[in-house]
Amino acid sequence: MITLQSKCVFSGGAVLAEGPVWDERSQRLYWLDIERGRICRFDPSSKSNQEWILGTRVGFAVLTEQGDMLAGTQEGLIRFSCDTGTSTPYANPESDLSQNRFNDGKCDLQGRLWAGTMSVEEADGAGSLYRVTAPDAVSSQVSSVTISNGLAWTADSSAMYYIDSPTRRIDGFDFNPGSGEISNRRTAIALEEGIGYPDGMTIDSEDMLWVALWEGWGVGRFDPKTGEMLAKIEVPVACVTSCCFGGAKMDELYITTASRDLKEEDRPKQPDAGGIFVAHPGVTGTPSIRFKG
Repeated sequence: MITLQSKCVFSGGAVLAEGPVWDERSQRLYWLDIERGRICRFDPSSKSNQEWILGTRVGFAVLTEQGDMLAGTQEGLIRFSCDTGTSTPYANPESDLSQNRFNDGKCDLQGRLWAGTMSVEEADGAGSLYRVTAPDAVSSQVSSVTISNGLAWTADSSAMYYIDSPTRRIDGFDFNPGSGEISNRRTAIALEEGIGYPDGMTIDSEDMLWVALWEGWGVGRFDPKTGEMLAKIEVPVACVTSCCFGGAKMDELYITTASRDLKEEDRPKQPDAGGIFVAHPGVTGTPSIRFKG
C-alpha cells in the first residue's frame, strides 16, 4: 500500500469542517462548518477565507448552473447566493422531522442532486437518501439510513457508490443515467476494524474511490471492484471528514477535518484539527458537477 502525506493550508479550527466543493471557474474551494452553520470559501492563492453564517446547521452546499448554491440544512433545502448573502427556501421533504438535518449531498453527472439526512442525535435508521430534480420532485431512494455520507459515480455513470457511515461499508448500486434509478445494492468495500469509519468521498479519473476516514487519521484510496485499499494519505487529525479534487490541473486533493470530539488534553497533539489540508495523490479528478434544477 502506498502512503502519502498532506499539509495544512488553512487552520480554521472548525468544529465540523465538511462538504468540500472545488469551483473550477474561480479556482476556489467551498467548504462548510456544519455545527456553526457556516458556508466558507477558501482561496488557495491568497490563503484567504470568507464565511457566510446561515443560522442553522448546514450539511452540504453544491454549486448550481444558475450561479448560486443549493444547500442542505436542518430546515430543509435552500438556495443561497454568496453574492448577496441571501437564502430562499427550496424544498423540505422532512418538515415533520425537526430533529433531522441534511448531511452529505452531491450531484450526479446529469446534474441531479442526491442528498441524505440524519438525526442530529444520530438515531439508528432515522434518515433517508433523496434524489432531487426540482422543488416538487424530491423522492426518497434509500430509507433507514443512520448517517448519510459519501456519494460518487463512475465516469460512465454505470455505478453509484454510497456510504452510511456506521455500517463501515461503501455500497455500490447499478445506476441508470437516463432515469436516475438505482438498483442491485451490494457491498463494494467493507472497512476493516481499526482504520476508521467511512465519511465523505470522491472518485478519481481511474474510478478509484478516495474515502475520508473518521477516527482513521487519513484518506484511503480503494478499488471498488476488489475492495482493496491501495493507498492512504496521512492527516495529522484523527477525524477526517471529506475530500475533493481541485487545483488548476485537478491533481490536488483537498481534505476537511473536525475538532468536535477532541478532548482538551488531546488538542495540543492535533493543533490543526478542524483545518483544511491538501495532498498530491498522483492522479486527477474531475470538476464538481453543478445542479441543473
